[in-house]
Parts: sequence; structure tokens; C-alpha cells
Amino acid sequence: MDVTGSAVIVTGAASGLGAATAKRFAADGATVFGIDLPQSIEKAEAVANVNLVAADVTSETEVQAVVDQIVAAELPLRVAVNCAGVGWAARILGKEGPHDLELFRKVLDINTVGTFNVMRLAANRMQQESAATDDGARGVVINTASVAAFEGQIGQIAYAASKGAVHAMTISAARDLARVGVRVCTIAPGTIATPMLAGITEEFKKTLEAGIPFPQRLGEPAEYADLAAFIVAHNYLNGETIRMDGALRMAPR
Repeated sequence: MDVTGSAVIVTGAASGLGAATAKRFAADGATVFGIDLPQSIEKAEAVANVNLVAADVTSETEVQAVVDQIVAAELPLRVAVNCAGVGWAARILGKEGPHDLELFRKVLDINTVGTFNVMRLAANRMQQESAATDDGARGVVINTASVAAFEGQIGQIAYAASKGAVHAMTISAARDLARVGVRVCTIAPGTIATPMLAGITEEFKKTLEAGIPFPQRLGEPAEYADLAAFIVAHNYLNGETIRMDGALRMAPR
């Protein structure tokens, strides 16, 4: 599918995977509506054809307002990429007692419910667009899981549960949306050089890289963006979670 002249929604677009993805689709000729929180947008780099909009992915009204902006701009919505997420860590049983229940709920709310919220509202708009290809394709949704969905480490119980749910939604969502010509795929990144890792020491970085078979380095946000663009362009990719991890299989810690 060609995104030229179309609208693309990217969540978490102010930094990391989302910023790289927004920049890539803008370079490919799309008008990007990048969703993020106000405090993140304040620090973001300005990019041509990327409109950063303050919204909470877990809010129905705020995400729908972004979709309504796209309708008002008279642009067909063809792609939605869910990059927004959090990775707060805690063990089921820690030194101070059992895992905080509200923290667990919050991680699932942002990573899983937020992803579902954007997917359902974007797909609802996509089904109202005219077909973009002869086979009836109307749009593509790309969600972000993690290798933690498959090999969650110590302290990743909430994160692994949230990303495992994103992976589990993939085939069901693809089947649900097949009748309206919307494809759904998920990317499961490994260890990526995002702002989450900005504060680590060089020694710890080398330790992380040593556990990655090949290439033995951290992944780049631009590589995620390249894969997202490839999924959109490849009209037969559907219902699949694709690992982007250099053959990494996470150890317990």
C-alpha cells in the first residue's frame, strides 16, 4: 500500500520508536498525526509533515478527536502504528511485599488497552475509506509487542503480560478486520537504543550487546521504522508478529 497523500497515526511519536516511525512515513509522503503526552511533545524535535497532538492513548474521546482531525483534513487514514508504551519493572514478590496491583493495572492499561483503543478507532475510520488497492485493502494497523512477550525476565511480569496480550490480539484482530480490508501485524522488538536506555553505562550497554547473537549491537529505532514501512508496503503480510531482535532470546535476568 502506498501512503503518499494519506494520513498515518503514530502513537508515542515524540521520541524513540514512534519518532523514527513518524519521520519515516512523513518522508514517504504521508501526513503523520503523532499522538503523545504534552510533556513529551514539549521536548520533541519538529519534523516536516508530522503533526504532534497531545492525547492519551487510553482515552476514547482524545483518540477519537485525533481521528476527527484527519477527517476534517480530508485525508484518507491508511495506517496506524502503536508505539506508545511503558516498561515499569517490579517482581511479584519484592523486598517491600507483593507487586503493587495498581502498577500492574496501569502497565496493562497503557500498553494493552491503549493499543486496543487506538486500533479499534483507527480501524473504524479505515473501513469508511475507499479501497486503496484492487484487492480491497483499506488500511494497516501495526502494534508493538516485545521479546518479553515470549521470554519475560525477572521483574517484567506486568510488562510481559501487557506485551503478550498485544501479540495474542494480532491474529484475532487480523481475522476481525479482514472483512473491511484492514491488515494487522505486530512487531516484537528486542533491545533497542531508545531513550529508555539513554542513562545506562557503557559497561552495561556492552553486556546487553554481548547477549545478542548477530548483529551484536542494540537495534536502532530507524530499523523499527523500516520494518513498519515494509509491512505497510507488503500487502500479503497479515496476522503476524515479527521479532526484530538479532536472534536474541532473553535470559532470566
